[in-house]
Amino acid sequence: MKETILLVGHGSRDPGGNGNQQVEEFADRWRQRHPDWNIQVCFIEFADRLVEEGLALAGREAERVIVVPLILNAAGHVKMELPEHIEAARTSFPACEFIYVPHLGSEAPILRILKRRLHQTMNQLDWPDPQTTGVILLARGSSDPMANGEVAKMARWLFEASRHDLVDIAFTGVTHPRLEGVVQRQRLLGMTQVIVLPYYLFTGTLIERINRQVDHLRRQYPRLRFALGDYFGFEPEIFALLDRRVSEGRAGRGALACDGCKYRELARDQGQDHPHGHYHEDPEHHGHHPGHHGTDPHCVHAGHPVGEHPACHASHHQGHQSGHQSGHQGDPRPGPVTPEQERGQA
Repeated sequence: MKETILLVGHGSRDPGGNGNQQVEEFADRWRQRHPDWNIQVCFIEFADRLVEEGLALAGREAERVIVVPLILNAAGHVKMELPEHIEAARTSFPACEFIYVPHLGSEAPILRILKRRLHQTMNQLDWPDPQTTGVILLARGSSDPMANGEVAKMARWLFEASRHDLVDIAFTGVTHPRLEGVVQRQRLLGMTQVIVLPYYLFTGTLIERINRQVDHLRRQYPRLRFALGDYFGFEPEIFALLDRRVSEGRAGRGALACDGCKYRELARDQGQDHPHGHYHEDPEHHGHHPGHHGTDPHCVHAGHPVGEHPACHASHHQGHQSGHQSGHQGDPRPGPVTPEQERGQA
């Protein structure tokens, strides 16, 4: 069977193109590991070859296309936009089989990279006391709370695997807390060193922003020592994890459940524009009581409680919570972020 592995990167606004260039270089190194694989590259946005074109080229040439998102956390791009593009490609190229495998996710190989980055940055600081050295896992941030929760889970795993008293999370945009506030909190709690670990695959405008932020923080807190870790790049665990995704896809296992999810189709049919979240809020089988969890026999994840499908990362109470928060004056937490606002903060 003629097969194409379609590697999907996010795409970077970096005017120098370094972020997208690193994805291309990653694909070249992956090809060297598997010279018999036909590995092609496309991007979700901010690039010349976008997903629609990548799928079309692969669909014309191959009998089977395995779509592999080179993305850490599943938010709207992974849950909504990519499945919709794949559906359109299946219609346009009915003779080709399209298999959509999961993103990288929060797994043990990612934890190994974080532990190695923590070791490297502790070495930059000449190995101070970990109990007075705070760690901040810094990610992009999303309006999808479950994607943000994956970052929190990795921070907890890193805390369990280290001797640091504080391992916190922060986000560069869209949601909170932000880096400056977490640094202030760690200083007040007695940390004398702070390690910032970017939770990013490659360079880009946000990595450049993080470098500037840490420089500002060094001047703002001259008595604190800061060490900034590197993004993930070309670590062997990333290649191995993608190898596993492809093997599972070929074997008919591990397909991403958001591909064909009826809740996503319902949202699209109703014209709901929420590409950065995946919230299952059909009143026909959700009820209106915030404590209600039924089981939807029509959902592709039959057997899981509504709003708790692990593969889709549903957040059933998002609407209840945001409405409740907005009714309290003086609530410092931000309201919902529109897709346009989220892209603008990238």
